[in-house]
Amino acid sequence: MTASSIKVAAASLAAIAIAGCTTSGIGTGQAVGRNIGATFTWTETGGTRGTMIAQLSNGQVYQGPMFQVTQEARVMDYGPLWNGWGPGFGWGHGWGGRRWGYGWGGWGGWGPETITQYTGQVLANLAGPGGYMRCHFTLMSPSYGMAGGGIGQCQLPSGTIINAQFPRH
Repeated sequence: MTASSIKVAAASLAAIAIAGCTTSGIGTGQAVGRNIGATFTWTETGGTRGTMIAQLSNGQVYQGPMFQVTQEARVMDYGPLWNGWGPGFGWGHGWGGRRWGYGWGGWGGWGPETITQYTGQVLANLAGPGGYMRCHFTLMSPSYGMAGGGIGQCQLPSGTIINAQFPRH
């Protein structure tokens, strides 16, 4: 084998490895008690993080980061999830004038316990008109990431809940 053919083979393997680490897919959702549908498009890089775009049937678009919670994660990895909370979390006023209270809309506190155990959970914080859509999904096959499918909920800035599902592929 010549040096140039080894370089070509190495470059090809590197390209395959990089391409293998990126997965994308689509999910759907429906608002509880409202006539609002959602289409979610996600791209996962490296298996534990990525981006998500939510296109609502009313024309609104939300987009931002998503993270699969794992044992290897550090608290700093989840920094973008807190965007939009503002100063004084826990003491300020949340959506619709309600106090922020404990966790996201009664979903409980995720704090340090999300760092110490693997849960098969994905969290997303999507920026859009008037604030953030906060999402929490449970994966059907966590080792496959979002590609393994899952279900969950997103909460719009208005407090409206959207039930979401992501098919396995």
